[in-house]
Amino acid sequence: MPRAQFDVIILGAGLSGIGAACHLKSKIPGIRLAILERRERMGGTWDLFKYPGIRSDSDMFTLGYDFRPWTDTKLLADGPAIRQYIEDAAEEYGIRRDIRFGHKITRVSWSGSDKLWTVTAVKENSQDEEASFTASFVYGCTGYYKYDKGYTPEFPGVEQFKGDVIHPQHWPENYDYSGKRVVVIGSGATAVTLVPSMTDKAAHVTMLQRSPSYVVSVPERDLITEKLRKVLPDSLTYRMARVRNVVLQRAVFDVCRRAPKTMRRVLLASVRKQLGPNVDFSHFEPRYNPWDERMCAVPKGDLFKALRDGKASVVTDGIESITQTGIRLKSGRELEADIIVTATGLDMQLLGGAEYYVDERKLDLHETLMYKGILLEGVPNFALVFGYTNASWTLKANIANAFVVRVIRQMRQLGADTVVPEDEEGCASEENFLNLRSGYIQRANDRLPRQGTKQPWQNLQNYLLDVPALRFGSLDDGVLRFYRDGRRVSQSPVQRVTSLLAA
Repeated sequence: MPRAQFDVIILGAGLSGIGAACHLKSKIPGIRLAILERRERMGGTWDLFKYPGIRSDSDMFTLGYDFRPWTDTKLLADGPAIRQYIEDAAEEYGIRRDIRFGHKITRVSWSGSDKLWTVTAVKENSQDEEASFTASFVYGCTGYYKYDKGYTPEFPGVEQFKGDVIHPQHWPENYDYSGKRVVVIGSGATAVTLVPSMTDKAAHVTMLQRSPSYVVSVPERDLITEKLRKVLPDSLTYRMARVRNVVLQRAVFDVCRRAPKTMRRVLLASVRKQLGPNVDFSHFEPRYNPWDERMCAVPKGDLFKALRDGKASVVTDGIESITQTGIRLKSGRELEADIIVTATGLDMQLLGGAEYYVDERKLDLHETLMYKGILLEGVPNFALVFGYTNASWTLKANIANAFVVRVIRQMRQLGADTVVPEDEEGCASEENFLNLRSGYIQRANDRLPRQGTKQPWQNLQNYLLDVPALRFGSLDDGVLRFYRDGRRVSQSPVQRVTSLLAA
């Protein structure tokens, strides 16, 4: 049997990939890692996006790594600060030397006879030269959207517009919008970030939305943590803030699900108060219940302030067509614009857009169940990171990493060459593994793995339940199976106790 070049190949060097590498290196000494990254710098999303005001839409005490404190008290950090945080973590854990930059993954194939993955990549800076790598285990940390192109609907007449049309995913470097009339199409996290940020130079910024979203104002800084840091170590105050925010986020989500009408009234009352009497409140009354779609967070109500000051405005209408000088709406009104920003969303894509094969059978994600939101049914020695949609992405990534560490350790303990979740009870359902109505998820429904009818094939989207299940739950559950030379192997009672102590 050929020997693997690496124990684990991680796909992607963004927030998830660097976090996974740090976990594996620190928990499994001597592990042979390679990280394949398409771009020339680490950071993923936080290296790609350059639009004005780019920032997190989750608080940094839960978006940060569980092993490395976020030392600022700013709740929603800007993109460059997050990218630097990722760089610093990679430097601290000696990860940089494991990264192969400029490698675009094209094919990932499993050989059952060799018990190896072969990952083929194109070296984009070397006349498209191909490179191949082999590993016993592959960990997909490629994010959830296409890096090549964002989602933009077909707008009739867009070719005749005399100004610039820009998608935030491809913001031109040093772009000057001084004195320009800007229309931002969209009402999601990107739009509510762009609108107040562009009022610094633009003549006026209009947010054009088809329908309203829930927008929640959050404090700019964590004042409790600022005070605690004067008397306590950073690591302790960071963990205290994480616990506090995790519990608060979950409590808000649960109340929204159990009492949607009450929470709707509470959320909208807060918005009405911040808008004041001179801004039309109807632009902030969604047609759906809280947390049917992800909520938008704005620090210190910056969007509402821009609207109150008259530097920005909101229009709720459909688009009839793009004209030479702006946008004609379905109501007959025309919005004049020098710049149109299409903050219309992302195009979902799992696993980096590469083709995946298991013994020459092409993998169809739509026909595949997700095991605990991490592993794929019938796919050996493979895991992927997909963070929470109702909380910070990295909360799930952190405990997914802990779970993968446990799985690899158990493989070594058992002398297993293969681990794979197998569904012998027919648990598949027609639901995808996510639980939101958001447009970008619905558009990708035929490309997403399935949710099962019962555990462990259901994605709980609940950190408080996932922590005990993924960090300490039994790996010998009858579904996750370990094999050596084609024969199933399992832990002895002593090995189970040893594994729990190691976790």
